[in-house]
Amino acid sequence: MLVATAAGIALGRLDPSLAQQLKPLGDGFIALVRMLVAPIIFCSVVHGIAAMGDLRRVGRVALKALGYFLTATSVALVMALIVVNVWKPGAGLTLDPRAFDAHAVSHYAAQAGEQSVTRFLLDVIPATLVGAFTQSNLLQVLLVSVLFGFALAQAGERAEPLPGLIEGLSTIFFRIVGYVMRLAPLGALGSIAFTVGKFGSAALLSLGELILEFYAVCLLFVVIVLGTVARCSGVSLLRLLRYIREEVVIVAATTSTETVLPRIMQKLRGLGCEESVVGLVIPTGYSFNLDGTCLYLATVVVFLAQVTRTPLDIGQQLILLAVLLLASKGAAGVAGAAFVALAATLGTLGTIPVASIALVLGIHRLMAEALTFVNLVGNCVATLVVARWEGAVDLAVLKSQVGLRRG
Repeated sequence: MLVATAAGIALGRLDPSLAQQLKPLGDGFIALVRMLVAPIIFCSVVHGIAAMGDLRRVGRVALKALGYFLTATSVALVMALIVVNVWKPGAGLTLDPRAFDAHAVSHYAAQAGEQSVTRFLLDVIPATLVGAFTQSNLLQVLLVSVLFGFALAQAGERAEPLPGLIEGLSTIFFRIVGYVMRLAPLGALGSIAFTVGKFGSAALLSLGELILEFYAVCLLFVVIVLGTVARCSGVSLLRLLRYIREEVVIVAATTSTETVLPRIMQKLRGLGCEESVVGLVIPTGYSFNLDGTCLYLATVVVFLAQVTRTPLDIGQQLILLAVLLLASKGAAGVAGAAFVALAATLGTLGTIPVASIALVLGIHRLMAEALTFVNLVGNCVATLVVARWEGAVDLAVLKSQVGLRRG
């Protein structure tokens, strides 16, 4: 993986034209993994709920997870707002809003106009039972899986063969994931080569301070916030990162956390977390626990305000905080979710020109490498926290793999 990623970076710098032609390698790998996400979530959630038996406990786990998600994403937004206001990466740039290419972002603005809390909630309900597995919407799959799991747990002896069958199917799907992951180096090569070839040096130079500030705030959040939370749970963040190092490289190369969802679920179970907790927390976290996306939204909105000389006082930034908290969830499941949420936020505020997001369109993929990394680590830490909170983890296994080492 590291060799393939390094080769992709080198190719992107030496021959950008050829590097951009390798994009199908990354797209194909992502498509193969996405093909397996829905059935794996279904098998894991259904088998976990059926094995748990106590349906009240399922609700308790879900409430604990949502409470943690709300707290973590709120902290991410506050930290990002503080750092971007102190650093002021857009203070040195002055651009006329009329100079922005509105056509370049019209697609994202149109998608943003369709987003609302009501629309988001209705979109969780699939048109058909089977349709949930064809729409690439994790919340639809989760809803069907939870309902099926509840029904299976209460069906008793009449559905006795099904839990064993579903567990067997889960084993088969994870084996298929193992086959697909052998292609991960090719996927990483194609994705990172395309990114560097298309958005490389020029984008880094023109908006370098914004990229530097964003990477810094992501690092601060992971080290200070997630590191502290992990330590309070008896987990070493460094050992956890070492444990998921392959998934970290894949996410950085493909800028998609979905590419490692099946493997992350498998690895968290390998840390001793119960299947039922992993099956509920990870898919839900992929839509509600987007710490990196929150960091991105808060940073870029204030950056664009600085560039366009749009004043944002404390009161306006508190309103911005509330809008971002909703926007980061409301665009979940939408292609290019972070950029759509950004357009939706600017449209809601009505003070910063929506067309100004064209300024960061070229570097979005470079920033996505950091935000997807934070999202991945944030969801791993969230699962461990909820599992410890619920007493649903084998502490001996957890401590031997990623536990704190006592000097």
